[in-house]
Amino acid sequence: MSVLQTNGLTKRFGQVEALSGVDLEVDKGEIFGFIGPNGAGKSTTIRILLGILKATAGEATIFGQDVWHDAVKIHKRIAYVPGDVNLWPNLTGGQVIDYLVHLRGQKVNQERKQHLIERFQLDPTKKCRTYSKGNRQKVALVAAFAADCDLYILDEPTSGLDPLMERKFQELILEAKAEGKSVLLSSHILSEVEKLCDRIAIIRDGEVIETGTMSDLRHLTRTHLYVETEKTLVLPDQGIHEWKETDWGYQFQVDREVLDDVMQAIAQAGVTKIESAPPTLEDLFMRHYDVGEGDV
Repeated sequence: MSVLQTNGLTKRFGQVEALSGVDLEVDKGEIFGFIGPNGAGKSTTIRILLGILKATAGEATIFGQDVWHDAVKIHKRIAYVPGDVNLWPNLTGGQVIDYLVHLRGQKVNQERKQHLIERFQLDPTKKCRTYSKGNRQKVALVAAFAADCDLYILDEPTSGLDPLMERKFQELILEAKAEGKSVLLSSHILSEVEKLCDRIAIIRDGEVIETGTMSDLRHLTRTHLYVETEKTLVLPDQGIHEWKETDWGYQFQVDREVLDDVMQAIAQAGVTKIESAPPTLEDLFMRHYDVGEGDV
C-alpha cells in the first residue's frame, strides 16, 4: 500500500528544469532512501511533497491526497526534519517541542516526550539561541517523533549529530518502522542509508536514474577482491578496476558480469588466499557520479 507517490513530477524555475519526471513510491512501513549530490533535486522534491512549492507538471500524493491542495490535512499526519533547523531564539527547547506537536492538532504525550529528551541527552530548559547545531537537530527530532505520525520526511536529519546520537537516531527509525510507520530519508551518510533503507532511489540532475533494493542495485557495483596465488595472476582485460599488486598478492575491483571469468583465472593460478568484500552503496553512488570534487 502506497503512502507517498509521485508520477512524472516536474519543476521548472524559469528556463531551469530542477526536476524532470520524478517517479517515487513509498509503501506503508517502508524506509525509503533518497540520495544524490547537492543540486540533484532532492530538496526540491521534498519541498513539493510538503506543499511549499507547486509542481510545474506531474502528480504527487501522500495518503492518496494531493500534496498542494490538501497540504493542511496531510501535515497533521506527517513530520518533517530538515538538515538545518532554525528555531525561535527566545523559546526553550521544551517549548518548541510542545508547540510543534500542537501544530498538528495533537496533545503532547509527556511520557513519550521525556523519553526522547533523555534518549537524545537534550536539556529542554535552555533557550534555543544557546543551542549548537546538533542540539537544534535534537529538538527537531524529538518534536517529530514525540508526535503520532504516519510518515516521516527527513532531509539530512543527522546533520550536526555526533556518532552516538546518529546511532540513537537509527534505532528510533527502526522502531518507527516496526510500528508500521513510513520514512522518506534523504541523507549524504551513505552507510546510514544502506543500513536503514528497504529501497533506495538515486537522483541525478533532476531525474531518478535508479530505484530498488540494495540487492537490485548491486549489479551496478564492483566486488572488492584480495587474492594470493601460487603463480602469476593473469586476468581478463575488461571489467577489472583499481588494480594494485602488493608484496603478497593482488587487490582489485571486478564488475559482476566478468566475475565468473575472474574466479576461473584465480583458480588456475593456484589460489592460496582470497578475501571478498561486497559492494557498498557508496561504491554504487561513486560509480554513478564519478565524484571527486566534494559533491558528496
